[in-house]
Amino acid sequence: MKNYLTIVLALLLAVPVFAQDNMTVPLIEVEGFSERKIAPDEAAFHINLEEKAMKVVDAVKVLNKKTELLADALKKAKIKDYKLIADNYSVDVNRIYRSGVQRDSGYVARQSLRIITSSKNEDLQKIVESIQGAGDMSFNLNFQISEATKKSLEDALLTEALKNAESRAQLIAQTLGIKSIRVHRVSLESQPISYGYAKMEMMRTSADAAAPPMLNPDDQSIQKRVYVKYTY
Repeated sequence: MKNYLTIVLALLLAVPVFAQDNMTVPLIEVEGFSERKIAPDEAAFHINLEEKAMKVVDAVKVLNKKTELLADALKKAKIKDYKLIADNYSVDVNRIYRSGVQRDSGYVARQSLRIITSSKNEDLQKIVESIQGAGDMSFNLNFQISEATKKSLEDALLTEALKNAESRAQLIAQTLGIKSIRVHRVSLESQPISYGYAKMEMMRTSADAAAPPMLNPDDQSIQKRVYVKYTY
């Protein structure tokens, strides 16, 4: 208990010290920014399954069957690279309202599925056909930058953001006639930020004969920000 009180007291005393530090130390505060525009390297299919039944076991059974059918269809399609991810599984009471009166009518089971792939055009078409052939399923498709690509750019983005902050601080110092500055404190965001959306253009040769979709995802932006305080 004594150690705990000592830690709490130290933290309470630290707050006014930081506040006083910012008031007494001359500071130049700048934001450093870096950005890379790159093409998305992953496609993500999002599928939401829902099944209602009077018994929990029946709702779950049908839901699991749909997932199994999709998994089998993807295997048979021999797609080069993909991951089928199941999450957000839930079973709830199916409540319905009629004329302002609530009553329970069995159960509803829900499951979210994601298909992540780095494959392009032809394999994406195979995934679409697998989803359509697995049963009554609708999906959303979007393009994104993979976590591996983001991590590979992390150091470069951070370096560029820090240099940008230094350049801004030097400009301020030179303009105000300050001879030299040095770093006082640095704050940075934990992860790069991705911006931008991808579009999908599907072209067909005729109303009856379908051609593989022509997919043209827009470039997306990965950004990094740092906040640097210089003193002089």
